[in-house]
Parts: sequence; structure tokens; C-alpha cells
Amino acid sequence: MTIPPRAASVPIAPAVPAVETTLIYGIDAIAADAAGALDRHCQASIYNRFDWLRLTAEHVLPGTPLACARARTGDERAWLFLTAGPGRRARAFAGWYTLEVSPAFAGAASRARRLQLLTAAARALRRDHDRIELHPVAPATADLVRTAFSDAGWWAVEADGVANWVADTKDLGFEEYWRARPSRLRNTVRRKLKEGELETRVSTRFDAAAWADYEAVYAQSWKPEEGSPAFLRAIAQIEGDAGCLRLGLAYREGRPVACQFWTVERGIATIHKLAYVEAEKATSPGTVLSHAMFRHVLTEDRPVLIDYGNGDEPYKAEWMTRRRLLRRLTLFNRRSLGGVAGAARSAAATLMRRVRHD
Repeated sequence: MTIPPRAASVPIAPAVPAVETTLIYGIDAIAADAAGALDRHCQASIYNRFDWLRLTAEHVLPGTPLACARARTGDERAWLFLTAGPGRRARAFAGWYTLEVSPAFAGAASRARRLQLLTAAARALRRDHDRIELHPVAPATADLVRTAFSDAGWWAVEADGVANWVADTKDLGFEEYWRARPSRLRNTVRRKLKEGELETRVSTRFDAAAWADYEAVYAQSWKPEEGSPAFLRAIAQIEGDAGCLRLGLAYREGRPVACQFWTVERGIATIHKLAYVEAEKATSPGTVLSHAMFRHVLTEDRPVLIDYGNGDEPYKAEWMTRRRLLRRLTLFNRRSLGGVAGAARSAAATLMRRVRHD
């Protein structure tokens, strides 16, 4: 009897699950669809959490339509939050308090899975949009978004955006950090501390009286009128309840003269807002308060990174260790006449700038 040869064993690649996509409009519909997946325990970025989006919709961008492209496969999901403008244009749903824009993910840990979900969302967005603008975007996020949208039939134009100063502080105590600061800064702090005119306090929980002092300082500062005090107060309360708030105040003779609003979470300290009373500039209240804040956070919280927010103010270089440029992405739909026309105008404008520069 002849025995037939054994068939070769050929591994079968697992099937890639289909991705479901949908466009969701309005904050309530997004909340119902997310079912808690945009809450703190699921989202590392404060700017992708439902509370932040809800408060932005209520206080910062009231009346502005919120749209969401959501992609899902199994327990993995991706969201991109947008606001629609005229002429089939859209931009990131972000106000002046939002320091970074990015897609939100839940259950998708690897870059490959995130890329699959985001590419599907980008395809869904072709139906209603010719052009989408996203900024400010971190460089790593910009690479993911650019790849996903390019794969989904969009042209992606990337440009420099706002500067962002950060300090790498992993395993770094305050004294080591402070020794590396410029001598001019260290001498200023030493002199002002010796004069003893200022008292500093750092709170980790929300306190209505302390917040009133924060608002009093801001009202007398060099900064423009606060865009939405109600938004910032609500965020401070939420972060205080979570133990992530770091509210710093400096007082001279019992009167608040400087303030800083930080959050610390998951190893990252973010400086959201700061101000000092303009009439107190000679006493350097902001510098003295910064010294107290950095000491507290580096001693008590031990973050791996401190983020000084967005902007290229010269004083940030004294406190931080490196500067990065956040990115601006403009995405043009290759499958629509409006998208092609917009991409052509963008290319022509870029060429003209280069000609003028040369």
C-alpha cells in the first residue's frame, strides 16, 4: 500500500477584524457612545477626556459644533474630535487651554493597531470634508496621523507649529536640577529669598479661597483677560479631586502677588497657567514662586518630565532643558475637487515663499 506524502503545514495568518466607523455629532452622543472610555482611567491625556471636552464645549467654544470620527474593532477604539467650519473644512476641537491635540485611543496599545483604526476614521472623514487642520500636535503623534491619513487618501502637509519647552527629570532630585540652572537665575532666587518679603504656598487640593487669590493675581497681571475663568476653575476642581492639582501662590504682606496652576499625573508635570501682579515685578514674585513649585514637584512627585506649556518666552529656557516644535498638520482630501484645489493652492503658496526666500 502506498502511503501518501504528508501535507506541509502552512500557518494561517489570523484574519484582521473589520473596523466599524461612524461620525458622531454633539457632546451627549459622544458620551453615550464612549460609555466611560474617555474617562480619566482610560485616557492619559487630559485634553482627550470627556470632562475636558464637555467644559470646552460649554465655556470655551460655546455654540461650536463638535463632531467625532470614531473607529472600532472589538474592544479597540479611536476617536478624532473636530469642529466643522464652512466649505467642508474642519479643525481640531481645541481651545486656547488645549496644549496638545491628538487622537484618543482605548484598548489599542500598539502603533499598528492605532494606525489601522485611525486610517479607517480618516476614510470615513472623506465623505464630509475637503480639508482638516490639526494643531498643536506632538511630533510622534504627527507621524502617526500623517501616515494614517496618507494611507486613507489624503495629502498631508506638515509645518512647524508653536514651540514647547520641557525638562527631562527622570531620577532627578531638586538640588541636582537646581545646580544645573543658570547662575543668574540662581542668584536672583537666593537674593530674593534672603530679603524674605515673599511667602509661598503650594496646594494639592482645590480650595475656593486660594482660587480667589489666583483670580485676583491674574486680574492685576500683565496678561490679557482670562478667556474663560469658569472653565479653568472647573478643571482645577476636577484635578484637585483627583489629587493632580498643584496650585502655587506667593504672598507679600498677606496679599497674593503671583500664581501658578500645574497638574501632575502619570509622571508628567504640566504648567498650564502662571501670572504675577505687574506692580510687584521688582520683587520677582513669579521667579520665587517657580522655585517653590519646582522644589515641591521634584521632591514630592518625582515626575519624569516637566512641560512648560506652549510658547517661546525667553524665561522658559532658564527653567527647561530642551525646546521642541509642535507640528501643524493640514490634510487635503485627494478624492474631492475641493481637497485637490486646496492642496494645489497650498503647494503654490509654499513655492512662492521659497522663491521669495531665495
